[in-house]
Amino acid sequence: MVEQFVGTWKLMTSENFDDYMKAIGVGFATRQMGNMAKPNLVISVDDSGLVTMKSQTTFKTTEIQFKLNEEFDETTADDRKTKTIVTLENGKLVQKQTWDGKTTTLEREIQEGKLTAKCIMDDVVAVRTYEKDA
Repeated sequence: MVEQFVGTWKLMTSENFDDYMKAIGVGFATRQMGNMAKPNLVISVDDSGLVTMKSQTTFKTTEIQFKLNEEFDETTADDRKTKTIVTLENGKLVQKQTWDGKTTTLEREIQEGKLTAKCIMDDVVAVRTYEKDA
């Protein structure tokens, strides 16, 4: 059920995110901004099952729209052009981005009322925890 992810989520903690950005090839200046940014994640779903995921920071707002299990073209916040597919696996929203022969996976799940985003690139894992905005 995507519905459990719907809402506005505020970033509370971020572990190892700089190493993750390095692993996916993000340049130094962009990483500096990425490390300072405390994004709000806004997730909504319409009646046709179209999911909208917005990441809002003071620097930049990015938005993707997708249907589960359907590949789409994504331009990421750091300007990678990826082929992306989002699936629902064991209650986790799994977003797989592929570009230039590389693949990264973002696993989002709800645990104890918090949204955890695990960013995985090879053996580098970052964990970002969000709390629901009242």
